[in-house]
Amino acid sequence: MSAADPPTLTKLEQLDQAYAKTERTRKLYTMLFLGVTVFVMAGGFTLAEDMNSGGFFSGLSKFFDYPSSIVSEAIEAGWSWFPLLIEFLPALIETVNMAAVGTILGAVLALGLSFCSTRNLGVWAPLVPICRRAMDIARAFPELILALFLIFVLGASPVPAIIAVAFHTAGALGKLFSEVNENIDRGPLDGLAASGANWFQRMRFGVLPQVLPNFTSYLMMRFEINIRASAILGFVGAGGIGAELRKAIGWSQGAETAALFVLLFLAIMLIDQASGRLRRRMIGDGLQPL
Repeated sequence: MSAADPPTLTKLEQLDQAYAKTERTRKLYTMLFLGVTVFVMAGGFTLAEDMNSGGFFSGLSKFFDYPSSIVSEAIEAGWSWFPLLIEFLPALIETVNMAAVGTILGAVLALGLSFCSTRNLGVWAPLVPICRRAMDIARAFPELILALFLIFVLGASPVPAIIAVAFHTAGALGKLFSEVNENIDRGPLDGLAASGANWFQRMRFGVLPQVLPNFTSYLMMRFEINIRASAILGFVGAGGIGAELRKAIGWSQGAETAALFVLLFLAIMLIDQASGRLRRRMIGDGLQPL
């Protein structure tokens, strides 16, 4: 090589240059994406602002007017506010029952779908995409839309809410359960297979003891979500605490609205505490044979 020839780059230097070029391209695309996003959001906000009767920034000063009126009416009610908690307790129990039944039914379906949609569990290969698409379909339908359709078919009752919650829960929990299954230790499965255990026995004794703490945590979290969903479904005729909330908000009954919100908060807080305690006990004390 003559002195006039340019120096040859080493392999490491070439990789550094290629990485730097890729990084510059990525930053450019990121900035373009952010710019387009900000432009679209600003344009959409301006259009919505022009179509509204009021204004967003002028309405910010009134943001806390309704919550403050609820709190003030609850304070003005004094000791007569506490009996409202007892009065609305049956509605809360109905909502919790709807959520519990829907969660249990959905969890049973999710358990089967999760085992049949995980490739590393020795499932028949064509069954995996079928179960995955079934979970996608179940997650695609919001509980509210499905409940409205079922109320039109079955009438106003807790049954449409339970079916809607169970259907959506099967898809959501099935996805979470299958991801937990993908991270298991295959050692127990191989040992059970070597000893002649069938597929169901391998799932029962090789998979469940590993995944049960996470399954329980996800199940309790979904139960919390389903309580809120069941309360919302009460607005459309499914009964429970949602129906009471619709009446209280519609008639501007601040004390009653505050009592209903407090009951919902207490129910979700108790479920969260029970979930954490149950999971800690399962992990700390070890899993006992079912």
